[in-house]
Amino acid sequence: MECKDPVDITALGQAKGIISDLQPLGAGPVDTTKLVEVARRLGDIPTGQTNYIVSKDSCQKAYENLATTDRLALDNIYSRVKVFAEAQRRSVTDMEMDIPGGKAGHTVSPCKVAGCYAPGGRYPLPSSVIMTAVTARAAGCEVVVLASPRPAPITLAAAYVAGADLFICVGGAQAIATMAYGTSDGIIPSCDVIVGPGNKWVTAAKSIVQGQVGIDMLAGPSEVLVIVDDTADADVVAADLIAQAEHDVVARAILLSTCADKIKSVEAAVHTQLNTLPEPNRSTAKQAFLQGSFAIHCQSIDECIALSDKLAPEHLEIQTRDATAVSKRCLNYGGLFVGVHAAEVLGDYGAGPNHTLPTGGTGRYTGGLSVFNFLRIRTWMRIDDHKQSQSMVNDSIVMARLEGLEGHARAAEARLIHEN
Repeated sequence: MECKDPVDITALGQAKGIISDLQPLGAGPVDTTKLVEVARRLGDIPTGQTNYIVSKDSCQKAYENLATTDRLALDNIYSRVKVFAEAQRRSVTDMEMDIPGGKAGHTVSPCKVAGCYAPGGRYPLPSSVIMTAVTARAAGCEVVVLASPRPAPITLAAAYVAGADLFICVGGAQAIATMAYGTSDGIIPSCDVIVGPGNKWVTAAKSIVQGQVGIDMLAGPSEVLVIVDDTADADVVAADLIAQAEHDVVARAILLSTCADKIKSVEAAVHTQLNTLPEPNRSTAKQAFLQGSFAIHCQSIDECIALSDKLAPEHLEIQTRDATAVSKRCLNYGGLFVGVHAAEVLGDYGAGPNHTLPTGGTGRYTGGLSVFNFLRIRTWMRIDDHKQSQSMVNDSIVMARLEGLEGHARAAEARLIHEN
């Protein structure tokens, strides 16, 4: 599997053009008149509509109008994601320690304004609303801005449950720019961090605004890799591969198996199950299987693990004997799903851990969206005993001159205690 640059070069040029249209002066907040024009042109809002904000009342009504079963599922998913995110937040705390003559430590504090993107497009993704906005709120962000184009009622309901403060019904690069730079009417503040999955224009725009704001990641096509042996249930494995493939024609479903016969069984099950999918899911999944998906017969579980670690898939499922032991040997992935019953789709829909995960091999050095994306760990130091700090002062003088920074050395010398 080739790990491609997640930023599409054509989409990048188009995103730059959109952002330029939104900032006639080349900088500053997004012009709201231009925003509405762009949103209409790109199909985010209907012709004639001038409002790009969805009211909290509309979100609440959408929630109240849900069927009881749907509302219960949304509430349950919200609760599980919230509990997990709050546990993550409690796992990192302020600390301090002794240094020569004083104290040093760090503080953990949230950014003020979080921007959260949830895709519209082919399928509404209320789960992404929950995963992003609830996580930002658990981190302690004061203001949560949500963006999603052409929001379905279930998306509006999810925004209500998640407690989004502001909801802009635009998508793509125009949504990312709006959250990054704020709006000229003052309604949307510039965000400190922007997170959430999206299409290639969203990813391109995030690559443009990063530095102005923090971002979670530049995500490429979604991926699942399943490691199996002869004990795996072919129908279950096939269902999991199809669940990933139906995301997009460029999604990747990968099977690594120590058993050649199991690969044949899974391929047959995929064929059978695909033909029962409704459209457009069936055509999308078929194209995904033809384009970027594959199966490899490995000689051992060790080889499966080595290949998996090299690919660092977004989602890694282990369906083998002693799956827990195998999983502990795997090093690189976005999210790990251990055993036949730990379906990746359970992670998609709120087992607790976030479903916004690194793709394209980036799991080698980073993890998925969490409260930590919204937190700042800032260090501090204080000198209480001038005399006790002198060893540190002298070391600083020596190192400064070794580096050729005389000004640094003199600043440290200003803290020396001179004996009379």
